[in-house]
Amino acid sequence: MDGKSKPGLPHGGMTDTWVKKHRLIYIGATRHPFILSIRDGTVDLPAFKRWLGQDYIFVRAFVPFVASVLIRAYKKGDESSGDMEVILSGLGSLNDEIAWFKQEASKWGVDLSQVAPEKPTQHYCRFLEELMRPEVDYTVAMAAFWAIEAVYQESFAHCLEEGSKAPPELKEACQRWGNDGFGHYCSSLRNIADRLLEKAASGSVPLVKVSEDVVSKAEVTFLRVLEYEVDFWNMSCGTAGHSAPKP
Repeated sequence: MDGKSKPGLPHGGMTDTWVKKHRLIYIGATRHPFILSIRDGTVDLPAFKRWLGQDYIFVRAFVPFVASVLIRAYKKGDESSGDMEVILSGLGSLNDEIAWFKQEASKWGVDLSQVAPEKPTQHYCRFLEELMRPEVDYTVAMAAFWAIEAVYQESFAHCLEEGSKAPPELKEACQRWGNDGFGHYCSSLRNIADRLLEKAASGSVPLVKVSEDVVSKAEVTFLRVLEYEVDFWNMSCGTAGHSAPKP
């Protein structure tokens, strides 16, 4: 992958190091069989409906998480960084995203009021709650935020690339996360994460231990996001055996 030619893909910085270091699971999250089935037009529509209902639940839990990242940006960032503006733009778009899920659910005959969260969804939402705890560093939360958004951007962008046979009725879903605008947004999130990680890694001598802890915790959090994403895709496919760590 060439991050310079495709928006939303990591290039340079700590995030790029992570993606290369954990290449197998990153590919597992962004080229999962569920995504590939959408791209090649063989997706099982009941699986898509299952994903739709479960992701609606996740997005509703994602809203307060993003709000918590925004609060951290206000408290920990500086005005010149522009972090708040980037995060706020994402928070604002989630209202449209929730409306889209409701619209799609109506189109596909999915009664969202009757959808109960499956275990992988419950675990992923609890993970978001963990990240909202006051003791979680802004850098760690930001790394998770970027990773969550980047997985969807790269996954659905793949479904829009040349050679895709994605069903016409699913093209709107692919376009929602696979478009270049969302890709540039993910690049902005990645740039914030990389800046914070670089700052933590080059902390002053008395804070070296603390800084190392922040960077290592951020990397572990990045891995957990990928594991939960794979688990979520597995659930959507109805695949037995989930990989994400249980809270």
